[in-house]
Amino acid sequence: MLQEAPTKHIPSWVSKHAIDAFTLLAHAEAHTHGAAGPDHVHFHEVGAVDSIVDTVGTLIALHALGVTTVTCSRLPLGEGTVWTDHGLLPVPAPATLRLLVDMPTCPGPPGVTGELVTPTAAALLKTLVKSCGPPNVKVEGRPPAFTIRSIGIGAGTKDFVKHPNILRLVLGDTSVSEDRKTENS
Repeated sequence: MLQEAPTKHIPSWVSKHAIDAFTLLAHAEAHTHGAAGPDHVHFHEVGAVDSIVDTVGTLIALHALGVTTVTCSRLPLGEGTVWTDHGLLPVPAPATLRLLVDMPTCPGPPGVTGELVTPTAAALLKTLVKSCGPPNVKVEGRPPAFTIRSIGIGAGTKDFVKHPNILRLVLGDTSVSEDRKTENS
């Protein structure tokens, strides 16, 4: 669908990154299921309409905002279990955990159980951080020095007892080069 979509509706940057994210997810699912490759496994997540809308919608918004670099804070691992088409699985579920390799993580809030990072979010973040970040820079979970220009906050549908279920996006312009940061440290 993405490859056939007119670029006036789905810009090539959006299509490329969406395909990259779904490819990462497909490989994680295939590896998790012991399949010969992504073409040999049934994907619950990849084909889900909400996953497609979330991924493509996020990328269209980032493209429209002119975002060129993406960093992310540490992703909360969560704890407990989650019901899936395969039964009860530990959190993070195996494919999500595989996608979190080389990504910055941290424990979730104390006492909170359940999935805190979805496979779709993990694949999208891994794609964006890897492809948009500066070359040869290790992801450490801290943003670069920048001037904040705008913020956005979105709420999820799951309700937690002791904290809100929100995602925060901070847009800004790089304000200090890496060379100057080192000199001033």
